[in-house]
Amino acid sequence: MKLLSFLVFVILILQCIIKCHGVAVMSIDFGTEWMKVAIVSPGVPMEIALNKESKRKTPIAIAFRDGERTFGEDALSVGVRFPKQCYMYLLDLLGKKVDNPVVKIFQQRFPYYDIIPDPVRGTVVFQHDPETQFNVEELVAMMLKKAQEMAINAAGNAVNEAVITVPGYFNQAERKAMLQAADLAGIKVLQLINDYTAVALNYGIFRRKDFNESAQYIMLYDMGASSTTATIVSYQVVKIKEKGYVESHPQLSVLGVGYDRTLGGLEMQLRLRDYLGKKFNGMKKTPNDVFKNPRALAKLFKEAGRLKNVLSANADHYAQVEGLLDEKDFKLQVTREEFEKLCSDLFDRVKNPVLTALKASSLSMDIISQVILVGAGTRVPMVQEKLLAVVGSELGKNLNTDESAVLGAVYKAADLSAGFKVKKFITKDGVLFPIQVTFERDTDSGTKLVKRTLFGSMNPYPQKKILTFNKYLTDFEFSVGYAELDLLEPSEIENIGPLNLTKVSLSGVADAIAKHQGPSNEIKGVKAHFFMDESGILKLSNVELVVEKIVPEGDAAAEESPLSKLGNTISKLFTSEEAPKEEPAKETPKETLEDKPEEKEEAKEGEKKDEKSGETNKTSESGEKDDTKKPTKEGEKEDLKKPKAVVLKENIASKEVPLFVPQLGGEQLEHSQAKLAKLNANDEERHQRESTLNALESFVFETQNRLETDEYSSAVSSEEKQKILEAVSKVAEWLDEESMDSNADTLSEKLKGLRKLTENWFMRVGEHRERPDALKALKTMINGSTNFLLTIKNISLQQPDTPQASIFTAVELETLEKTIKDTNEWMEKAVTEQNKLKLWDTPKLTIKVLSDKMASLDREVQYLVNKAKIWKPPPKPVEEKPVKEEPPSPADAGKTETKNAEKILPSAESENVTESEGTKTDSESAKAEVHPKDENKTEDKANVPPSEPVGEEGKHSEL
Repeated sequence: MKLLSFLVFVILILQCIIKCHGVAVMSIDFGTEWMKVAIVSPGVPMEIALNKESKRKTPIAIAFRDGERTFGEDALSVGVRFPKQCYMYLLDLLGKKVDNPVVKIFQQRFPYYDIIPDPVRGTVVFQHDPETQFNVEELVAMMLKKAQEMAINAAGNAVNEAVITVPGYFNQAERKAMLQAADLAGIKVLQLINDYTAVALNYGIFRRKDFNESAQYIMLYDMGASSTTATIVSYQVVKIKEKGYVESHPQLSVLGVGYDRTLGGLEMQLRLRDYLGKKFNGMKKTPNDVFKNPRALAKLFKEAGRLKNVLSANADHYAQVEGLLDEKDFKLQVTREEFEKLCSDLFDRVKNPVLTALKASSLSMDIISQVILVGAGTRVPMVQEKLLAVVGSELGKNLNTDESAVLGAVYKAADLSAGFKVKKFITKDGVLFPIQVTFERDTDSGTKLVKRTLFGSMNPYPQKKILTFNKYLTDFEFSVGYAELDLLEPSEIENIGPLNLTKVSLSGVADAIAKHQGPSNEIKGVKAHFFMDESGILKLSNVELVVEKIVPEGDAAAEESPLSKLGNTISKLFTSEEAPKEEPAKETPKETLEDKPEEKEEAKEGEKKDEKSGETNKTSESGEKDDTKKPTKEGEKEDLKKPKAVVLKENIASKEVPLFVPQLGGEQLEHSQAKLAKLNANDEERHQRESTLNALESFVFETQNRLETDEYSSAVSSEEKQKILEAVSKVAEWLDEESMDSNADTLSEKLKGLRKLTENWFMRVGEHRERPDALKALKTMINGSTNFLLTIKNISLQQPDTPQASIFTAVELETLEKTIKDTNEWMEKAVTEQNKLKLWDTPKLTIKVLSDKMASLDREVQYLVNKAKIWKPPPKPVEEKPVKEEPPSPADAGKTETKNAEKILPSAESENVTESEGTKTDSESAKAEVHPKDENKTEDKANVPPSEPVGEEGKHSEL
């Protein structure tokens, strides 16, 4: 039974090892303009995944041209010539309807796109051609799929789990749209992490030794392609209780965030583009307007991006585009001063995110130790100048502005994955947009609209909240939406979109209350459990009616049967949203403190939270008050008839109706999945065809060249050469004229036919090329074996002619000598026969035959070498010293007889004494068990001559 248990345990361990061997996780920093991918796999910690151009970041661009889909740099090349067929800057369009101000700005920036509203959802849809449409989720899913391919190529195995960065100002609709895009790409999202939180984590994990129990405050200023964010973060070491003891871990907390959704490098690039376009029109080189030509506009946009980067390091630079419009070239010198005038109003907005972040955190710049620059936009000198004037301290430039977010996210991915263990670094993000619940309540003066805040501004999450409705006796409704957004500009509030999130309808309230009516029952109200998860997405976990029943102490146990208790216990084990009820005398659970830093707050209907003290009516995670009786003091008697409160719960049916931008569903979702699957299959088929076509073209080219070389032409007969030449020429003509419409299978068949035709030819050339080296190796082995044979023969002649003292037997020496002789004779004969053959004849003396002969000779030599290594000579016999004998006394007569018997047949005990006193090795001990012992050797150590200790090795022992 123990053996069976052990085998089961070993199998389980092996299964775990096999399961974890190929595990790998990734992170995707999905920005507006660029995408970065990082992986963590066994033996590869936090590595950037390179794209096919071996670059560390990839442009977010997807192009469709002539039935071919391209990504990244290839897509941008297509976009310069056909801008309408290349889609870029997709992040800002996620989760938005067509009438959103952000979409309107996108249409103004890129007027050549044909954007139509989704007939069901009203979201953005690109009309690619009369038959093809793409929604934003599909295009983002394509880029995420490409990111997954990059991760798989870097890791060498499957990668399905990811942490994806999103802008911190993403609302509920935008976050859910990103999750759905990842689902369309076949990626399991471990978490959506805010980009500034990922940057802060990357900053902290390499400086964890610098933090202590005192909070340190820093500001991250991130200006990317389309937006700018200022974030205030605190670092400190906190103590948490885990596994029964207290541990200290570093923790980062997001305290304040300010952002500008439209301030970034893209807007600067667009202003440069328009400036260059106006200058070109002013030159009057052509009557046509450059702004009405999408291709010319795309060329100017690309040149403006290059010019912006150069002006960040130079005072002036020339912008030049060949064949901009009507084959007219364009060249213009632009100074940094002119660029700064174009963007003067943008630079004035640099300070706004900083001021908003300070206001949100209720901190001042005095206690912020450092301002860290993040994002490519912060390289612009004027941006740094304006920022320096606001913060009044030196700007930190010691962070990798391009890769800090993706590396912080991949650290989080490794932490969330089951296959890796990392040093704990606690992160507490903050709610950017406060969320409230709105419901109606009847009063004497009429219906009153009541608002209760669930998550205030910068509340940490993940977190659970419970809202209690204690005035309703029938079915009712409530709405969930965004609360007052005082810190935001009115224009930004419009960018968020619909402020109402969901409408919740409850049914069965009256029936549940009637079911629990009774003199000893007290209705505690309807409790709605809300949860904001790690990705910042709000969920309604469940709704229940809570009733408190007063029963005598003796009847409390009878209130719930043992079977019911068992069922409740099992149900709690498999409940994800509800944690076990907290007892006052117990410590706070580990997941509340560390893994899931949640606050359990209960806001009762009609009660306001005391803002000064921050106190609320707190309950356990199950939403009920803890009325468990405290243990009595020692010596105090407990009244068994004292009443006890028992909490009963009844689930209430709830129906949620989303009021924000809806997600893909039903037929639309199935259609998107089928479209992406078809595109992926087409890409796979195209890649396979391209690789096979390249292999076929290379084979034809190499074969034609080989026919012209002496080495290959001499190894083929004239008839065979003519046959090969005709076949290769025929395939070459087919490639030039008819291969355009061929598939991968057709190309593969032609390649197989050519390889089969030339197989024997290439084999002969290889044999002729490698045969001299193989013969040289065989001759060297024969000479070495001959020298070895002579050496061991000399050693055998010097040894005593006894079986025990000889290393090698006569048969062994004769066998090696015969093998050497036969191999040498065979080689000479085989070489003679091979030289008689033509070069195009099938060779008889092949490399394989030579290898077999060398292996046979090597086996014989190695056998004797190994035997010599393990051979040990037998120990020399020890001479006995003459002992003067005296007549034994009658008392010693019995002892003398026993001692004489031991000399004739030594006992096991005396043998052990001899071996322990000597220096005999393990191999000698083994020989002593096989060979008979020397009867003349004494067992008395005192009688051994000092010059020859027992067990001394012979003079040939080192051979």
